[in-house]
Amino acid sequence: MSDVGPNLRAVQQRVALACQRANRPPESVRLLAVSKLHSADSIREAYAVGHRDFGENYAQELRDKATQLRELADIRWHAIGPLQLNKAKYVAKSAYAFHALDRIELAEELSRRRLGPPLPCYLELNLGGESTKSGIEPSQLTAVLDQISPLPKVKVVGLMCLPPLAPDAEASRQFFRTLRELALQNGLNELSMGSTHDFEVAIEEGSTVVRVGSGIFGERPGA
Repeated sequence: MSDVGPNLRAVQQRVALACQRANRPPESVRLLAVSKLHSADSIREAYAVGHRDFGENYAQELRDKATQLRELADIRWHAIGPLQLNKAKYVAKSAYAFHALDRIELAEELSRRRLGPPLPCYLELNLGGESTKSGIEPSQLTAVLDQISPLPKVKVVGLMCLPPLAPDAEASRQFFRTLRELALQNGLNELSMGSTHDFEVAIEEGSTVVRVGSGIFGERPGA
């Protein structure tokens, strides 16, 4: 047996303690186990101890794993990485939610491809002004929301950000706080923010979804 089960329980305990510090119920935070490049067997181990929400960065990997693990009927796949238009069909078909919506044309393509209920989406904001990261500028947020809202098969439920990498988790706090304030200003309740190194700070600042990969599955193959 691997360490996936014990690691998952340890992360869940850290989530619960962060919620306690923030006077929040633990169920107010959804933990995504980021399974990017990890095996189907590792996902089955997490599933076997009760976990249901998994995050995938690559659309084709999400598609393939959704097919390979289709016997896990209540698993929820979250697409969390940048998405090219020609791969939107995979996310539209297989994802429970999409956490990196960063442009109008992508929202239009997802809406066109989506069958069934609307796809819950998080708008990604580039709060650090980093040229290497996708995401819309905060000043464009209201206009983008207005353009996406008429689309029948996507529903913006919240915001997402990836703060600039820093050795100290506290460096992320200002970005998480800004994202929370922008969500409140625009009537959005969900915040997808926080990863393995800073998810506790994110929870303290109001995150409703945290994305933890190496803290559960260990280092990615080839990393």
